[in-house]
Amino acid sequence: MITLKGNKIYLRALEPEDLDFVYSVENNESIWEVSNTQTPYSRFLIKQYLENAQQDIYEAKQLRLAICNNDATEAIGLIDLFDFDPRNHRAGIGIVIQDQKERGNGVGAEALDLLVKYAFQHLNLHQLYANIGSNNKISLKLFTTFGFQKIGVKKEWNFLHGEYHDEELYQLINTK
Repeated sequence: MITLKGNKIYLRALEPEDLDFVYSVENNESIWEVSNTQTPYSRFLIKQYLENAQQDIYEAKQLRLAICNNDATEAIGLIDLFDFDPRNHRAGIGIVIQDQKERGNGVGAEALDLLVKYAFQHLNLHQLYANIGSNNKISLKLFTTFGFQKIGVKKEWNFLHGEYHDEELYQLINTK
């Protein structure tokens, strides 16, 4: 796997040493709504996942990368390609920055830029899509800044905090 490096951050493959970080992300209830998680994950399951993380995207249909500051090896977030469909040249994309203090300083934008370029240039994808809750203004702004266009709304799609919320579907088509 190529290390994807930007000005502030780089993306790298997950390592066994990422167990505690992935465990904390997957079990952080405050971000379950963006990761579509319903239940906690055990360390055992995450350890198994990390042991199989070396699988090729063509096998796993997913690519999850750690987001790291250029001057560190510890992950500060995760970015994923999921539902990888090589026949139709498309995949879903999602991102989470774990630490609040790392948000809003361009880390997410740089990570998204690096992965979009990788998906289009190296995986030869034709399109990427993102499912974003209508109330997630930060993610909506991030993805639209990169040219993702809203193509639909799934009405009352997610049940959060006792209420139904819409989820918007965004798409970016590679025009090159």
